[in-house]
Amino acid sequence: LLAVATFVLYWWRTSELIDAQNRTTARLMISPIVLEKHWTWSESESEFIEIIRRLPAELQPEDLKDYKWELYKAYPTAADAEHRPMDQLGYEALETIRQGASEVVKKVPDRNEYQYYGAVYATSLCIDCHYHATRTTADGQTVKVKAGELIGMAKITLPLARTEETLHSTNAFVMTAEFIKIVLAILAVYLVIRYVITKPVLHLKKVSDAIAHGNLDMRADIRTGDEFEELSHAFNRMLRHLVTVQEELRELNADLDAKVDELAQVNLKLYEMNKLKNEFLATMSHELRTPLNSILGFSDVLANADNLTERQKRYVANIATAGRTLLAMINDVLDLAKIEAGKMELQVVEFSVRDLIERQAAAMAPIAEKKNIELTWRVEEDVPTLKQDAGKLQQILNNLLSNAIKFVGPGVGVQRP
Repeated sequence: LLAVATFVLYWWRTSELIDAQNRTTARLMISPIVLEKHWTWSESESEFIEIIRRLPAELQPEDLKDYKWELYKAYPTAADAEHRPMDQLGYEALETIRQGASEVVKKVPDRNEYQYYGAVYATSLCIDCHYHATRTTADGQTVKVKAGELIGMAKITLPLARTEETLHSTNAFVMTAEFIKIVLAILAVYLVIRYVITKPVLHLKKVSDAIAHGNLDMRADIRTGDEFEELSHAFNRMLRHLVTVQEELRELNADLDAKVDELAQVNLKLYEMNKLKNEFLATMSHELRTPLNSILGFSDVLANADNLTERQKRYVANIATAGRTLLAMINDVLDLAKIEAGKMELQVVEFSVRDLIERQAAAMAPIAEKKNIELTWRVEEDVPTLKQDAGKLQQILNNLLSNAIKFVGPGVGVQRP
């Protein structure tokens, strides 16, 4: 667009200059034309008149040989047929000059001509020489010519073929130059984009692709002295930081792997210890329950004997109570181990809360009596039967009563609603 605008401006300015040059050339030719015409009119010898008519054509420069001129009277009469315009353009130009215009320019495209019509005015020198000169007015009166009045019109015809040929060749040269300039500009833009913009970007892409495939030794090498070089430095700094972070992560992962191995070994040891504990508890529970059940069985047998004294019966009852307590403690330990191992199973049955409380309170009453503690209980009549694990509730109640008897001193009462 800039090139087109430049060419249009050049063409417009060149056309104006050519028009101004033609106008100036025509103006400069008026005076020689008037002098030559005046010389011809004033010469009386015919041989000199012919020489005078031929002399201007021979003295004209070569590039003005094609110029034509004619001189008309401003107010021609019927007898002045040869001194009036011969075409419509001439009559229109003469009428315009009579109305006050000093010059008229006409371009005739069909004849490729530039026609200049210029006014000729009488000067004081003209009046001094031709003081008797007269002219006919529009109403037919004859008056003397005064200085400054219009006395004639000069028509100068300039052929435009040579000028237009030169103009066309110049325009063709300018268009060619503009085209070459556009091509060079496009080439320059391409080279700038290719080597100043695209090449650094492609280099950065190549480096980033290599890094994405695991080649962390690649570095961006751009030496353009502009923002792309600064970008490459920033890219390299980021890459170095990335490598450092990866090394730190690798070390942390190694430490983490070591910790995981240690944790696995500890877990394995814990598993083995837990297995040993379970085996120990299973073995000990069997080994402890067998003699303990024997003791409880013999204590029951002795308690039913008729030949025991009261003191002996009390000892037997103490043995049975202590055995049951020890058995309950063993069962608690085993249940705790089952809970930790996630193997505890509930034995849901339907039972009476009253019976459970009375049975457990009766079992703990001898222990309370030894510490001079009065153990009483009360169960509401409307308490319904429960459907739960009676054994677990019995253990809970037993633990609560044992703690109460163990930690309650003389004169202290404990009551739960």
